[in-house]
Amino acid sequence: MLKALFTLSIILPSLLFSTAADAMRLKDVTDLQGVRDNQLLGYGLVVGLPGTGEQTSYTQQSFATMLSNFGINLPASSTPKMKNVAAVAVHATLPPFTKPGQQIDITISSVGSAKSLRGGTLLQTFLKGADGNVYAIAQGSLIVSGFSAEGADGSSVMQNTPTVGRIPSGAIVERAVPSPFGNGDYLTFNLHRPDFSTAKHVVDAVNGLLGSNVARALDATSIQVSAPRDPSQRVAYLAVLENLHVDMADEAAKVIVNSRTGTIVVGRDVRLMPTAITHGGLTVTISESQGISQPNPFGNGQTVVVPNTQLGVEEDNSRMFKFETGTTLDELVRAVNEVGAAPSDLMAILEALKQSGALRGELVII
Repeated sequence: MLKALFTLSIILPSLLFSTAADAMRLKDVTDLQGVRDNQLLGYGLVVGLPGTGEQTSYTQQSFATMLSNFGINLPASSTPKMKNVAAVAVHATLPPFTKPGQQIDITISSVGSAKSLRGGTLLQTFLKGADGNVYAIAQGSLIVSGFSAEGADGSSVMQNTPTVGRIPSGAIVERAVPSPFGNGDYLTFNLHRPDFSTAKHVVDAVNGLLGSNVARALDATSIQVSAPRDPSQRVAYLAVLENLHVDMADEAAKVIVNSRTGTIVVGRDVRLMPTAITHGGLTVTISESQGISQPNPFGNGQTVVVPNTQLGVEEDNSRMFKFETGTTLDELVRAVNEVGAAPSDLMAILEALKQSGALRGELVII
């Protein structure tokens, strides 16, 4: 049954492509469970530096260990000068389905006091996964975009980061990561943003194409889809599914405020309850001066200094604007622009609206 439906989907590819404005391809909004990148990490030495290396204890120990592996044993009391050597951390991302013999890019970062890695060469370094196994071996000449220079008087100049470099295709994969892609009778898609409505839309789209009960939602994130066991059929099956267009559910009503930059993003579903707002425009001034109190010529009084305080209140002719029930984003922006409010004023208004309960949406401050 499933195979027949799959054949039908090949014959009628036009069914895959919805023209809905909010429709997106399944592969743009989901990840396939079990198909993922893996992080690799290693520790190594960069040699050949033009005097920009370091002289740390762990660099000396690493250098001595490397020489020992080649049968060269340094005297215990010796301290090799290694201004052309730097200890580095090497990391890489191993994409899914990468096979032994393929090459991946690596990034090299100094972990000591080296001033620059420019001109250096990474010696053979094992890259391990989280399970401790070696999955790739790295080696090669670094590409460093940054540079630094220092004068005798202590002045220096630096552009970009000279202590970090990359080697494109600098590691050879030695071990493949097992993938559960070909196991079982199901494929599970995980939504990037959990949403019950979007999960239901995915189920409806898949079942509408392949038949009822082919897809089922497990929760707000995961959608389980029946799949053929044959690996070649499963690949073709997934190639069809990942291009299936799915209607996206509307996001929750949110107002995002970046307090550092003044950026404000208001979702289209944000609504306001009936309210009236006035903001700013009131100026209070206080001035102090000293006066002299002079007694009458034949009085027995004394001349004294009398403080004189003057208070002033000025109010700009700023207008109050009023929102009715169900005010939309466009109306809110238009009203705020009419009174000439700055972004900082708008943030204060939004916070006050949220406190008063007039803002129907989540206010997020980042």
